[in-house]
Amino acid sequence: MRYLVIGGGISGLTAAWELVQHVDGSQVTVLEAADRPGGKLRGESVAGVTVDVGAESVLARRPEALDLIGEIGLADDLVHPTGVSASIWSRGALHPIPRRTLLGVPADPSDLGGLLTEDEIARIRSESPEPLTATDLPVGELVASRLGDAVTDRLVEPLLGGVYAGHARLISAAAAAPGLLAAARAGESLVAAAARTVPTPDPSAARPPVFAGIDGGLHRLPEVLAQRLTERGVTLRTGTIARELHRTAAGWQVVTGPVPAPEVLEADRVIVAVPSAPTARLLREVAPDAAAELATVEAASMAVLTFAFAATELPDLTGSGFLVPPRDDRFIKAATFSANKWDWVRGRGVGAGPDGEDLILLRVSVGRHREEASLQHPDAVLLDRALEDLAAAIGSPLPSPVARHVQRWGGGLPQYAVGHLDLVARTREAVAQVPGLAVAGATYDGVGIPACIASGRRAARHLLP
Repeated sequence: MRYLVIGGGISGLTAAWELVQHVDGSQVTVLEAADRPGGKLRGESVAGVTVDVGAESVLARRPEALDLIGEIGLADDLVHPTGVSASIWSRGALHPIPRRTLLGVPADPSDLGGLLTEDEIARIRSESPEPLTATDLPVGELVASRLGDAVTDRLVEPLLGGVYAGHARLISAAAAAPGLLAAARAGESLVAAAARTVPTPDPSAARPPVFAGIDGGLHRLPEVLAQRLTERGVTLRTGTIARELHRTAAGWQVVTGPVPAPEVLEADRVIVAVPSAPTARLLREVAPDAAAELATVEAASMAVLTFAFAATELPDLTGSGFLVPPRDDRFIKAATFSANKWDWVRGRGVGAGPDGEDLILLRVSVGRHREEASLQHPDAVLLDRALEDLAAAIGSPLPSPVARHVQRWGGGLPQYAVGHLDLVARTREAVAQVPGLAVAGATYDGVGIPACIASGRRAARHLLP
């Protein structure tokens, strides 16, 4: 039985890993269009320090990523953020993110002074819960209708934007905030739901970490996973774009290579683990109903900009970074003070400069859904504009960076519009009608790494004998 996985991101690699727990690895082939496996888990060297230029952490409260990290032998390299807090840059100042929020909905409105005005806080306290009848609506609309526009604009938007690079007034509550939606449908106060879900911490009890990473960077997860797959006999082909997918009497044909010189690969079963747009193109002939559904899923483009500064020249940085609400009309949408957030980054930046000086690394993200024009500039322009915003947020001029790097992610994040869960159900139903075919990736069950890992395992199990 020959298996072919189209897409070597974390979903596709996990699908292959699940397959080789049950079948001979020599019967599994993974095709990846990029120059290396890993998708948006990627590392690059900045001033001699290899850092993540895509995702840098996983949600530790879900087991999938931690389980996979353990399975491939990286459990001893698991690390957690330092615990310093992040902020929201709004109204010209940095405001600590309240520790007790549910996707931005505050458990205690009194924690919002400065970020919100007294009138806006009073609006939260005047919430009048009534049972909601809608089965889905945008998260931002749900929160604004209950607690006022300011909560959506100053809290929900930056927090959701950090996950989806999207807009809260377009993202499905059923998909992205099911707890809030369930509370609203039950007639419960959203503030009460947040307080119930995120209780006041016991100062005497250790707080379990929310996020986790890997010493040396999260990009090591796909690197080591790819190595383990190769050791098991899996064929991993990079720089290989799957252009067509056809059914045959014996199974499947995948066409790769340039149009003048195509290469045809054959398989008995196929997992398509690429973003929604290329999946729609590949499925157009073999699963047209699924292709039509996936073609409607929009995606956000964004870029991660990384800077290295000489430590002696950089002003003191407080906290782990900050998020930026779209309402404030800034160029950047988030900044991470990497050396403050991760001990391993601080350690690797010591003495790493070209003249042996200590370095401080920062990263900034730019670009949101339907705002692709903000990225249509040369790298130098993106970097300069980001530095202007960083200086404004920190409140101090910045020195010239020792090094800088731009990583663009075009169409990288699927947008979960209202009705997305139903779209996924219809897509999976259509795909299930085609023997020997499965789909996986961020489009289906969540954009986070644990969700993508679960998606890959699910697809593989669907095709196993």
